[in-house]
Amino acid sequence: MLGAIIGDIVGSLYEFDNIKTKEFPFFDERKEYTDDSILTIATADWLLNSGEIGNYYLKYATDYPYPMGSYGTMFVEWVHRSRRGIMQPYNSCGNGSAMRIGPVGWAFDTESKTLETAKVSAECTHNHPEGIKGAQAVALCIFLARQGKTSSEIRNRIQRDFGYDLSLTVNEIRPRYSWEGLDGAISGGTCQGSVPQAITCALEASDFEDAIRNAISIGGDSDTIGCITGSIAEALYGIPDDMRKYGINSLPSALRTVVDRFENRYGFK
Repeated sequence: MLGAIIGDIVGSLYEFDNIKTKEFPFFDERKEYTDDSILTIATADWLLNSGEIGNYYLKYATDYPYPMGSYGTMFVEWVHRSRRGIMQPYNSCGNGSAMRIGPVGWAFDTESKTLETAKVSAECTHNHPEGIKGAQAVALCIFLARQGKTSSEIRNRIQRDFGYDLSLTVNEIRPRYSWEGLDGAISGGTCQGSVPQAITCALEASDFEDAIRNAISIGGDSDTIGCITGSIAEALYGIPDDMRKYGINSLPSALRTVVDRFENRYGFK
């Protein structure tokens, strides 16, 4: 799950200042974890301790209200309503459901349980079919990578099962992609407008770092695309030790403790 956090941190500097190149400093003291990391860790905490997932998202958003990248407007409204006892989903297809899903892909030994749990994680807020689909697609990518499936095999499964078009290369996506999505057709802040591109950035890479560089280079919602890409790339390629230290040391101690517990339980470091 540290892959998601590292992707978020690296992308944080470029979320509203997109770059269209893979040549940038990977480690930069100005980079910082955002709401993407916070809610990813909330998902991990839920998997460790069980209970109602919405309570975890509410707690973490309350305890960590000011990350560098702001929470989405609709999610903030959900937080305010939930504090008043009205915890209801808001039919969102935003990519928030996909960026926080990484831990689910590591936690189970069957596809069915992975997909079922991804749906539960998504639908407490993002109960639009596309919001659920985005979370499930990312979780399944991670699960399949853990099973040793190749990038080609994963691409074929995701295209078949979810209907995403993964035919474009990163080099083809880059000049056509922005916050408005691919050619302005579907907003890049939605699952359907960013999850396929993030998956491609992971599957096309040569290693973990290359995947993150792919993600940042296409532009758009850079921290979230980096987070989604990083969650998949970790399962595909692993993470170099220096990058793992960079990611874990960027977190406050309370968040670091959850990450350590999750990684120890699910058997990877």
